[in-house]
Amino acid sequence: MHGPTPSGPRPSRRALLRGAAGGGLALTGLAAAPGASATTRAPGARATGAKVRDLTGPAQTGRFGAPWTDLGIPVRCPDGSMLLVCGDTFDGGGVGGPDWRSPVGLRSSNADPAALSVDGCVGGGRAVGLVPEGHEGGTTAIPSDVFTVGSTMYMHLMRGVIYRTHHSDFWRSDDNGETWQYLCQWPGDQYGGQFQQKTYAVADDGYCYVLSTVFNRDITSGLLLHRVRQDALGNPAAYEPWGYAGGAWAWGKPPTTVTAARRWGEICFRAMDGGYALSWLNMAPLDLRAQFFPLPTSDLFTTPEQTTIVPTVPGREGGNAVASPYGGFIVPGSAVGDLHLAVSQWYDAQNYRVMQYRINGLTR
Repeated sequence: MHGPTPSGPRPSRRALLRGAAGGGLALTGLAAAPGASATTRAPGARATGAKVRDLTGPAQTGRFGAPWTDLGIPVRCPDGSMLLVCGDTFDGGGVGGPDWRSPVGLRSSNADPAALSVDGCVGGGRAVGLVPEGHEGGTTAIPSDVFTVGSTMYMHLMRGVIYRTHHSDFWRSDDNGETWQYLCQWPGDQYGGQFQQKTYAVADDGYCYVLSTVFNRDITSGLLLHRVRQDALGNPAAYEPWGYAGGAWAWGKPPTTVTAARRWGEICFRAMDGGYALSWLNMAPLDLRAQFFPLPTSDLFTTPEQTTIVPTVPGREGGNAVASPYGGFIVPGSAVGDLHLAVSQWYDAQNYRVMQYRINGLTR
């Protein structure tokens, strides 16, 4: 849940999703690359799209004690099912209701993007918290990514009071997401906070490529790139930065933002269609966007940004226009020309859900 939590005041959803210009955390300790600019480029092509279905809500997931939840990061499990890893989750009459859990896992036994439907959950008949999190003092555990390498699943969490990340931590599961074991953690202030929110693309060269930002929509952040061998994912020292220094980009140099700094919402980085895809919530102006590029080290300053979801107001939704959108996680099985996204929505206590959208007209 990316707005007020039940335990105390937080920035409001309206404030966090407004399109006005935001505050500024400088790129602390990071060199500026050629072409770097704090100005967001205008988006490229505007795609068409439509809502496929609600993935969560009282009718869809209420029977699992999770009528109110968000994010729903979709990951294909080793057994072939699809797990949706959700954020702040409540039972009862709406957001802030009883039995606050985060994260939780909701399962679709059919992983085909055309046939997703939650028919199970981690915990048996009632969704349980995947890791210990008591929410003392308003803390929570927000998932930023979940992915599978071989027979092992990995989950990255941002821990602390919302938008005040104390640390992020990393977990693994060897039983299709039913139980999770702690691996490691990173301090919240690493790289000036720009290593808080991470997303992983699993490549076929033995590496995972990792993009990261600050986890705070009111803060201007760079986008950093690291790589880590798939057999060393739980070793923080094995994460190698990509940076620009001495007139050239190379691995092992101090990390440098790989695109224009901006206010980032959720980010999702995936290997797809023989290349790579990045989907994110853009804050100024507010929309969801995507980029497609051949290599993890491609020039994102010049890669076209294509709009996937546009904002609207309640009662005027249609096509790819969504009231209070966020998330935008790529559904496994997607292609550039047939992109499925898990899109979250929250504008009042009973409109807090994960939806599936299909986007057409995108180009490489």
